[in-house]
Amino acid sequence: MKILAISCSPRSNGNTVTILKEVLRGAQEQKAKVELFSIAGKTIQPCDGCWACANTGKCHIADDMQELYEKIVEADGIIFGTPIYFWGMTGQAKTVIDRTIALNQPGRNLTNKVAGMVTVCGSLGLVDSLKDFSYFFIQRRMLPANQISAYVTGNPEELKNMVQCMNAARRLGQQMTALVKMNFKYPEEFIERHGAYGTNRK
Repeated sequence: MKILAISCSPRSNGNTVTILKEVLRGAQEQKAKVELFSIAGKTIQPCDGCWACANTGKCHIADDMQELYEKIVEADGIIFGTPIYFWGMTGQAKTVIDRTIALNQPGRNLTNKVAGMVTVCGSLGLVDSLKDFSYFFIQRRMLPANQISAYVTGNPEELKNMVQCMNAARRLGQQMTALVKMNFKYPEEFIERHGAYGTNRK
């Protein structure tokens, strides 16, 4: 199995990456193939709403998201990580979420993949980020694993001394592999486009 961690922090070696590496270590202990993809230094443009991908399953924007698409498709489990900026996930995290709209074809979607999340915060904003990621997982018909949240304002060395947090991160990696092994399949007869209904829709 393959477990992919996506760091949506603009820092390549910050606290978010530190926790994600520990999650991957737990998965690797269970014989999973692991990979960390950091958006730091990458060019990932916002979705432009062209809707071309609705029919093709391909995004026309030629940037580093194209590489990430392939890693997402190949992964059995995906751990998203973000620091909290202005009481919510980073703009980069939201951009990655938005761009996954292109993954909507059979064999190229997020359905049945195991999903976990890591958030790092100095003060407020954890709840909103967790809420948004949780709904994203549900809407894309993924199997949610646990989440790890850390309140830390110092550098990664300080974070590494938070023994309970690091242990929980490693256990999340182990949980991800256990959930993948369950081979969960969303009932195909209930896979349909999610939407809201009102008088403006028939």
